[in-house]
Amino acid sequence: MEISSLPHVDEHTEIVAADAHTVWQGIGEVLDRSFSEGRLAGYARLVGCPDRTAAGPRPMAEGSAYPGFHVLSAAPGRELVLVGRHYFSTYALVFRLDEAGPGRTRLRAETRARFPGPVGTLYRLLVIGTHGHALSVRRLLAAVRRRAEQVR
Repeated sequence: MEISSLPHVDEHTEIVAADAHTVWQGIGEVLDRSFSEGRLAGYARLVGCPDRTAAGPRPMAEGSAYPGFHVLSAAPGRELVLVGRHYFSTYALVFRLDEAGPGRTRLRAETRARFPGPVGTLYRLLVIGTHGHALSVRRLLAAVRRRAEQVR
């Protein structure tokens, strides 16, 4: 999948008082905990995602999977690219880590997605238009921040 061909949806940022290595570990732990819930696997199955369970190498690496996503690429401490698709959308969630000062990391989560056809348009309205997606991503970033700052 060519990530750059997907339209930009949004980007959220969190400043974390921890180094990039610790933040990277926090991303893996939070994704494992958050995406291993049974309801996400059920949702992934309902909307036709090929990735329906957590699988593959841990810590996360190319080939790892979570309900609704699989790891396209992983550059520890720098960038994690998750991609997925289902009946209503093809999407990517890209985590980027940048230095934000001594012992601080800027964690960014960029969403890119295509919502084809009238049903895709309706799905976009329900997920993006209601701000449910933005709320979920911000919660995920805050959980990573709390985890990384707790560990350091």
